[in-house]
Amino acid sequence: MLSLNLARYAELQQHLGFKFRVQHSLLKSFVAFAEGNGDRYVQTARVLEWATLAPSPQQCRNRLLTVRRFALALSAENRCHEIPPADALGRGLFERRIPHIYTVDEITALMRAAARLKPSGSIRPLLYETLFGLLAATGMRVSEALALRLDDLTADGLVIRQTKFQKSRLLPLHATTWEALDRYVAARQRLGTWDDALFVSNTGTTPSYPTVIAIFLRLARSTGLRGQPGQPGPRIHDLRHTFAVRSLEQCRPDRDAVGRHIVALSTYLGHAHVTDTYWYLQATPTLMGQIASAGEALHQGAAP
Repeated sequence: MLSLNLARYAELQQHLGFKFRVQHSLLKSFVAFAEGNGDRYVQTARVLEWATLAPSPQQCRNRLLTVRRFALALSAENRCHEIPPADALGRGLFERRIPHIYTVDEITALMRAAARLKPSGSIRPLLYETLFGLLAATGMRVSEALALRLDDLTADGLVIRQTKFQKSRLLPLHATTWEALDRYVAARQRLGTWDDALFVSNTGTTPSYPTVIAIFLRLARSTGLRGQPGQPGPRIHDLRHTFAVRSLEQCRPDRDAVGRHIVALSTYLGHAHVTDTYWYLQATPTLMGQIASAGEALHQGAAP
């Protein structure tokens, strides 16, 4: 019964425009656990038992809240489903992880390390060098890059199709980015695969998201960007933060120009709301210097 309810719930979420991949995976795990114990309805005790199997307090709360939203939807149709309290595992406050803003040298080192991957002479080193470079140059999501098809390369830029919230957009590219993509595509065409994905591995298929993350972590450690496994450090997603911050640094520091830039940046990143873009911004010495100069000019009576 819970499995059928989950199937309907997942279909509804996807029709509303949500990818619903991570949540669906968690809920399938919970449903299997609950049904394995003979449950036909969501029970608070079982939710807490399953949630506390997670390896960290934050993941425990995430499990709880994911099932709670599921239970709220089911309870509207059948009161036999219990709704676990949101604070059953505490009220843990969400803390924004401070992103790492990469320097040009760090990105260059990461790409050079990718170019040295084995087997040399295969598509693999060029694949990861190009992929990481494209993420840095466009700020696109990793999932968006892996979903690119050859037809998405157009004369006007890269077409990003039906991503988060079913939005599509066009990304104009710098000439140097086009040069790198052209070099990769030429090598890719020699691979002779029938797959029309842009990024393919030696097997002719697109590498999975976990594989890309594993390669990134390995290269980040080899270049000194990260410490040993288990230690915190720069993430691949921080390349998206870096793109947002570096592009703002290059904007003319006046109010009208910044306002127009933020709207353009939000569109380029594929955000539904401008406020979503603010999440990706982080103070840097350059930005703080521009803010200080603007504040001083305002204090002295100059036009804002």
